[in-house]
Amino acid sequence: MGTFYWKAPPGVAKTKLAKTFSELVSVGFKRIQFTPDLLPTDIVGTMMFDPKKGEFKIRKGPIFTNMVLADEINRASPKTQSALLEAMEEKQVTIEGTTYKLDAPFLVMATQNPIEQEGTYPLPEAQLDRFLFKVNVAYPNKSDEEKIVKKIVEKAGVNLKALFEKSDILSLRKNIEKIFVSEEIIKYITQIVTKLRESPVVAWGPSPRASIALMNVGRASAFLGERNFVSPLDVNKFAIEILNHRIGIKPENEIEGVTTKSVVSDVLSQVDTI
Repeated sequence: MGTFYWKAPPGVAKTKLAKTFSELVSVGFKRIQFTPDLLPTDIVGTMMFDPKKGEFKIRKGPIFTNMVLADEINRASPKTQSALLEAMEEKQVTIEGTTYKLDAPFLVMATQNPIEQEGTYPLPEAQLDRFLFKVNVAYPNKSDEEKIVKKIVEKAGVNLKALFEKSDILSLRKNIEKIFVSEEIIKYITQIVTKLRESPVVAWGPSPRASIALMNVGRASAFLGERNFVSPLDVNKFAIEILNHRIGIKPENEIEGVTTKSVVSDVLSQVDTI
């Protein structure tokens, strides 16, 4: 499953943030600039004929790393976007009928420029569903922007030191999987998802991946809170970011100003906590 899907204007350091994160966790990082002429083979790779050896050999694409930044993902055609589906869900890619496992951990971060819409394609629901979070990033406020400009003027560099190794991340994942999820929490999660599907303003609702995402993030939240069980607060904490891209609003309601965020917020307030 991909991690972040950022919808943000240009110039707000999305690439810098992703690269910095990869350096802090000491993993491989590659950036793919999505364009209308980008092909699926430009992402996953292809088989190349070696005339010296008289045989085909694989030329691996940039997907073969730990963290991939799909920059302006909506500029590529749906066919090219779909090249990420198998990698995001199954952590593998298939090239000319042969399946290759991707190195763990594997994460996809994607950005979308909401300002320029010419020459762009909507992201398929199947792909949106594979992203754990969708985060809308705005321009910095005046105070923060002054700090940014000041750092550039002063040429203030930052020496980053890795906080984790790959083995540490995989070990943390195993520990998070041990966090207890009660039957009540499972019912609470499925009730939220079911209510979203049944909402009269929702055209298409969240899939079971949404329920799994709420549970997984709830476990991670409990782990960070140094608890060995998931609470309703853990489920609610990032529910909007987990669910707002997994539903579609009916056109007639969208015209009236109904947003995915407002629908998710309403449902969360309607579901009784345990």
